[in-house]
Amino acid sequence: MHTSPEVPVLSEEVREALDRGRPVVALESTIIAHGLPRPRNLAVGAELEALVRAEGAVPATIAVVDGVAYVGLDKAQLERIAGGEGVRKLGHRDLAPALAAGATGATTVSATAFLAARAGLRVFATGGLGGVHREYAQTQDESADLQLLARTRITVVCAGVKSILDVPATLQRLETLGVGVLGYGTERFPGFYLASSGEPVDWTVHGPEEVAAVMAAQDALGGPESALLVANPVGEADQLDPDLHDRVLAEALEECHERGITGQAVTPFLLGFLVRATGGASLEANLAAVRGNVALGARIAGAWAARA
Repeated sequence: MHTSPEVPVLSEEVREALDRGRPVVALESTIIAHGLPRPRNLAVGAELEALVRAEGAVPATIAVVDGVAYVGLDKAQLERIAGGEGVRKLGHRDLAPALAAGATGATTVSATAFLAARAGLRVFATGGLGGVHREYAQTQDESADLQLLARTRITVVCAGVKSILDVPATLQRLETLGVGVLGYGTERFPGFYLASSGEPVDWTVHGPEEVAAVMAAQDALGGPESALLVANPVGEADQLDPDLHDRVLAEALEECHERGITGQAVTPFLLGFLVRATGGASLEANLAAVRGNVALGARIAGAWAARA
């Protein structure tokens, strides 16, 4: 009889860290496979893992390789995901077909959060989340990230949601779904490439220990197994110029309309347009945000492990 490997398979380093109660931070692989040009993507993948280590935590980059879901990649697996050849983009609903077909794919926020929580990780650092798309009333287009986070107990450090989305509607949806949102050192919800989206947050925290205290209170309360979002703004010096952002985004949305681009194709089109039209400045702002989130994620994981 064919016996499947455990799901997910933990790297030796991740397993050992969890056994010893050491801090571990989940990292998604879509940024490596689909978010950056080669060969820079592999360098960034390694850099983000190094940032986690520099803060005293263990990085667990998550991906599916040859039909096996891994939490923690070795160098060869990281190179395989960065190589891009036949590497699919996997949301959480794609995991079962990918495992059954022996596929290789990078995990999005929803798939990463799902596998991380299943492996017993509590902290996940990423760039910007998906959310409710503009013109939702016509398209009914909403990222799978939101529903998955409503039923997954994990703390996600992010720079808000992608600024190409309908941010107020996304915040409304997170409230409806019961997903907690903390502003990290800010009273305004971050705007991904921008330090502020202009939208308020209800709760502000100022240190990793405060985040860990909220996580502990979540557990003490019981209730739905929902996520906690730690919204960490990109530094003002690193943000995209807000006027440039607004002008280019308006152009991108216009072109999207004219070309009749819909569904899953919208986000990559808009993000790609922004990179080209800002001369790469949006990509640099994105990376600055991710670096900040990864370092903060490691500090939060450290504060969480210290409570155990």
